[in-house]
Amino acid sequence: MAHLGARLTRIAPGVVHIVLPARPEVTQQHGYFHAGATSSIADSAGGYAAFTLFPENTEVLTVEYKINLLAPALGNHLEAVGTVLKAGRTLTVCRLEVSAVQVDGTRKLVANGQQTLIRVNRAKT
Repeated sequence: MAHLGARLTRIAPGVVHIVLPARPEVTQQHGYFHAGATSSIADSAGGYAAFTLFPENTEVLTVEYKINLLAPALGNHLEAVGTVLKAGRTLTVCRLEVSAVQVDGTRKLVANGQQTLIRVNRAKT
């Protein structure tokens, strides 16, 4: 996330927001946010949302995710929101939403999806 320039802006039990400012390194040839950058922040938002509900000494890994790109992502920044839908003992399912946000605060949903994550015990060193 540091490489992309993304930052966590909200962390609550089962919910995480990540913001990605617009810059040439995360856009494609037409000036829209690249699908890879959009997908990366969605995946991370869901992963961190699940992680907020996990016990100590555990880690989170994505098992699978599906993302639908709904509209060209153009704005001042993107905001990804990961929300836990169902937290299980081993698998957790999250909703993923990414909005393009304009300078004036206007928001447009540009991607949504669903993700399954697995809780694993932290490796002992």
